[in-house]
Parts: sequence; C-alpha cells; structure tokens
Amino acid sequence: MHPSMGSGSIRRSAGALFRGVLSAPRAKAGTFTDVPTTFCASTASPASPLASTDPTALSASAAPSASAAPEASGAPATSGAPAASAAPTASAAPSAAGNAGRAARNGFPLRTAAALAASGLLASPLLAGTAHADPKAPAPPSTMSQIGGGRLGTPGVQVALRPGAPKLPGPDALTARSWIVSDAESGKVLAAKNPHWRLAPASTLKMLFADTVMPKFPKNQKHTVKPADLAGMGAGSSLVGIKENLSYTVHDLWLGVFLRSGNDAVHTLSAMNGGTKTTVTQMQQRAKELNANDTHVVTPDGYDAPGQVSSAYDLSLFARQGLRNADFREYCSTASAQFPGDEGKGGKRATFGIQNTNRLLSGDYDIKPYPGIAGVKNGSTTNAGSTFTGVAHRGDRKLLVTVMNPEKKEHNEAYKEAAKLLDWGFVAADKVDPVGRLVGPRSEDDGTGAVKAKGKGKDAHESTQAALNSTGGANSTWTAVGVGSGVLAVLGIVAFAVHRRRRLP
Repeated sequence: MHPSMGSGSIRRSAGALFRGVLSAPRAKAGTFTDVPTTFCASTASPASPLASTDPTALSASAAPSASAAPEASGAPATSGAPAASAAPTASAAPSAAGNAGRAARNGFPLRTAAALAASGLLASPLLAGTAHADPKAPAPPSTMSQIGGGRLGTPGVQVALRPGAPKLPGPDALTARSWIVSDAESGKVLAAKNPHWRLAPASTLKMLFADTVMPKFPKNQKHTVKPADLAGMGAGSSLVGIKENLSYTVHDLWLGVFLRSGNDAVHTLSAMNGGTKTTVTQMQQRAKELNANDTHVVTPDGYDAPGQVSSAYDLSLFARQGLRNADFREYCSTASAQFPGDEGKGGKRATFGIQNTNRLLSGDYDIKPYPGIAGVKNGSTTNAGSTFTGVAHRGDRKLLVTVMNPEKKEHNEAYKEAAKLLDWGFVAADKVDPVGRLVGPRSEDDGTGAVKAKGKGKDAHESTQAALNSTGGANSTWTAVGVGSGVLAVLGIVAFAVHRRRRLP
C-alpha cells in the first residue's frame, strides 16, 4: 500500500457499498453489461470514433466465430468455421444405402450388403449424437493456432487423464465456447476447450492494457482530467465516476480500471500515454511480444468493435505476465476501496466506496468468494457474452483459468464455470499429463518454439514439442508472495459476506 494513498486507500474488508452510484438504463446492443454504470457530470463526445462505430456490426451469434470479424478491420485472417455438424449427417444415410447397393451389384450376399449399410449408418454423426447440436451456434475453426502445443489448436475438449484422475465436469456444467485451466507458475495446460478460438474479449482485454501501460507511470503521479480525456467512450460504457477538471492519482485510476472496469479510467490513462491510438498500437506490439497471436486490438478498454478479438489462451498469457508486476497483483486482488468524489467547500474531496465486480473475489447473492482467489479480471458485452480470467491458490499450487462466453445464460455463469474448473484443476493437477503450455514472451522463452511453430511439417512438430517439453524459466517467478495478497482480500470478503443481507446491485 502506497503511503500517499490517503482517501483513495484500499479497503480489504469489502464492506463498502456503492455510495453515490446510480444504476444505468438497460444497456444497448453492443455495450458493456458487466457492471452498473456510474453517472458523472462529463459525457463522452457523441462524435467520437467509437461512439459512431456500430457495435452490432458483429452479431451476437456471428461475431464470436472470429473468422470474418478480423478481416473487416485488417486483422490477421483466421480459417473459417467448419460447416455445421448437421451437414454431413444429411448425406450419411444415402451414402450408406449407396454402399449397400454397390455391394449387392458387385455380387456380395445380401447379408453382407446389409452389414455395409448398417456400418455406414453407425458411423453417421446422426447416430453418434452430434446432429443434435444447434445449427445456429457458431462452431470453432477447424484449425487454430498451435502456439503452446498442437493439441491446443484442435477443436473440442483436450485433456489427458491418468488412471485415478477425476473426470472433467460434463458439457452441461461447462458450456463456455472456450476455456483453459493451467498451472500459473509452470505454464502447463491441464485441460482446455478451443483455447485458440478468436472471440470478442470484453473487459478482460484490460489486462493487456494494464500490462502495457502500468509500468510507465508512478502510482502517486497526479493528473487533472480534461474533457478530451473522456471523449471517445462507447455508449453504455462501464464507468467508475471520473469527472473532468478534477485531479486523480495514477493509483486512483488503476483502482477504477480493476474494481469498476471503468472505461473512463482507461481513457484517462490512455490520454496520459499519448492518446487512444498510440495506446492501441502499443498494446498490439505488447501482444506480439507475448506471443499472443490470436489478439487484435481495436479499443484499449475491450469495448465491442469490429475485428477486436482475443482468445482464452492469450488472456491467460496476459494475466500470467501481469501477475509478475506487484502493482498489478495489488489492484486485481483488491476487493473494495475508497474513490475520490466531488470537491467540497475548502477544496476537500469527498470519497465513495467501490467494490470489485469480480464475483469470485467479492461474492454475490448467488455465489460465494472462491477460496484462495487473487484476481484477475472479468468482462461482459453483447458480442463477447461473459468473459473471465481468474487466478487462485491452494497450498503451493496456483492455477489460472479463463472462460469465454458460456452458452448457459444464467446469472454469474462464467464465474460458476470458472470455479468448477478450478475445483477440478486443484484435484487433478498431479493426475493428468499436460496438453500444452503457456509460452513466455519472445524475449525470454527461446526454448518454446513459439515463433518457429509458424512452419509446416516436421519443423512445426518439433517446435511444438519443444514448447511442451519446456516447463521452467523466468515466467514462473511471480510467486506465492504476489498471490498471497489475495488472501488478505478474501479474509475481508468473508467477513463482509457473513454480515451482508442484501442483494448487490
């Protein structure tokens, strides 16, 4: 805790309510829906580039496919999604009958011909059960990036259970389009589903923003907000309540980013960093350095925009890298804090309480804080659905989990599925073989083959194996000291949860 934090100091007890916060009207299509909006005197410029961008250009069903969206804004193209599973099924029965007919014409006994027909039908996806999939639901690309291991580029669930290992929760319990659970220190991927599927990231992209910008400004530096700093925010953006012509410390602004997912805080820090365009360029460069090749940045705050995509794999890379920074660990594990408000008589600033919208950290009426949780970031928009990256520890084990867009649209579903994956991971960690690895930055992780994996054939296979065989290195050094800061938050949260009797907004 910085000695100059003053009225903006962190309160680990999580007992503060949203004083001075009003609920926003129902969010429009394409807008943030992860937290209530805080109204402030200043408003975003209606002529801003982001405000004029039609967020519905990526439909809720089409955008997450991530095949057409990146091309729309010049992002690297990805392979298109395969045809729906019902397509091959439609021709399966005629094909089987054709096999039988040909067999009969060629002189095979009728019994043999019938057997051929039956084998064709049994091999059909219809009888295998895949034809029951919703034909409108987007399918992952048939081929995806193999950074971190070849299995991570294969559609579907990837897990290698040893004898006695617990089974993963079933598809009814894990409905996210993409997820990954990994060891935060070694980087070993314990299990994953479509981890390289390029999907809209929502506010989880703020982890990359923080990793890019946080090292540039001391936390006690002050900044007086200009009207131009708050221009360009998308309609319905989540806000912490920053007001123009008032001063805030960098520490205050990062609390606003992590606790309230405040786009006003992101845009203020971007203005300090040379502007939104400069910040987006730097974020894209940082993603490239981290081998996060699934990510294409359009906005610094994760607001829905055509072509803005990331992946569960990349979001885990951002979290793992960010957690190496002590300030990043402090903010992402903070349950509640006091934030500067209006300036009263005599120049004295009022404060109001803000609480972390990460429900595995702060809890909610239908979900308890997760034991050992220590961050990281949540998000929700129309195109992204709910997204969440979390880190938790149990004993000496530290696990990272990322969940993107659960098909089940129940309240707090992304957190519930993340908790299921963490529960499984802590039990299964020593009973499964890794199916891949979170690679390190290009400048540090020469042994992963992440860059060489762009090749084909034997070279690509060997470089992928190098990624799987390399399990140490500098990336495993963010250590228990950082995660331990989350314990303080959880202890306070438990006390808060015991005494709370009302539903959170």
